[in-house]
Amino acid sequence: MKKEDAVLVVSFGTSYNDSRKKTIEEIEKTIAGHFHGYEFHRAFTSRVIINILKKRDSISIDGVSEAMERLLNQGIKRVLVQPTHVMSGEEFDAMMAEMSPYEASFEAVAVGAPLLTSDEDYERLVRILAEDTKEFDQEGTEIILMGHGTEHAANEVYVRLAAEFKKQGYGRYHVGTVEATPSLEDMKRETDQTGARRVVLQPLMIVAGDHANNDMAGDEEDSWKSVFQADGYDVVCRLKGLGELEGIRSMFVDHAKMAVRSLTFK
Repeated sequence: MKKEDAVLVVSFGTSYNDSRKKTIEEIEKTIAGHFHGYEFHRAFTSRVIINILKKRDSISIDGVSEAMERLLNQGIKRVLVQPTHVMSGEEFDAMMAEMSPYEASFEAVAVGAPLLTSDEDYERLVRILAEDTKEFDQEGTEIILMGHGTEHAANEVYVRLAAEFKKQGYGRYHVGTVEATPSLEDMKRETDQTGARRVVLQPLMIVAGDHANNDMAGDEEDSWKSVFQADGYDVVCRLKGLGELEGIRSMFVDHAKMAVRSLTFK
């Protein structure tokens, strides 16, 4: 019997194939596994990434508008959209804008929340990351999570997450960004005050892509690794995207389930 419901997982995307397989594709598999009666589709919001993958690897991935058009043409009536974005920032807004012209053509469209939305999300993320990095949480070591950062108002998630770490008693954790605040300089100032001589750097991003490999762990003198090493720190770089963590994938599944409950699906 023809399926009338579909789940569309929307990610920013990455040109790093190894990381995509361990992060985005694992999130997609996990979500698809919880919605067996649904057609599964994926879309990326980054046209740059879509074009790179098409030209370099002959991999075709829909943008959001193409995915919605495809679902319409397949006769899908109800769509569950689950973004893998960390926050309701520019990429989430762009996704919603691309979806908007198509929504009236379906019986129902439900949109799941990004990773960090509710108070519970922050609490869960802190517990997940603390567990993942517990071997480093010791005297003399500071753990720095590097987010992307944005001029969008959603940038406040980083300060809020850092506060949640402190609230739960994880005083050695810091949250910074590549392109906004808190900045690398802020992270350096915070760690200098602790007296620690080792830092652990880990991306606070769904994938370990360009920012993680170059801005964080690259050999250029302005990378986070190089800046800390130049000041005498022992630096450990963990090129591990959030999507690799089972707990993160479970958070997205829970957001998708909550979205479905908000509308009349089957």
